[in-house]
Amino acid sequence: MFESPEVMGMASALARNAGVRLGAIAENVANADTPGYRAKDGKPFADVYGAGPGLSLRATRPGHVQGAAGESLTAISDRAGGHMSPNGNNVSLEGEMVAAADVRRDHDLALTIYKTSLGILRASLGRR
Repeated sequence: MFESPEVMGMASALARNAGVRLGAIAENVANADTPGYRAKDGKPFADVYGAGPGLSLRATRPGHVQGAAGESLTAISDRAGGHMSPNGNNVSLEGEMVAAADVRRDHDLALTIYKTSLGILRASLGRR
């Protein structure tokens, strides 16, 4: 039970996903004036959790439905939409700042979950 709590793995995956997405946002901001650059982003955590390696559904008996394999928690792709500038760039700094705030909220949530879970484990072991 205490060897590998599921909630700790989920918090770690959420933090890793947020880090990858924030890296893509930083790259977008750095290339905001680069002609022909297309904005990139990772998939939201809710869309990819359960499809990554080691996080898929398990069949514990015949007849169970298998989860779809495929996307990684760290997959980056071009972001759809956005207005194209005359030089072919579709990065919007305002949009990137909004996306960065969303990603930061996800990262803060992951840290809070991890910290709270660690506190619960320590309390159950009689340590502070």
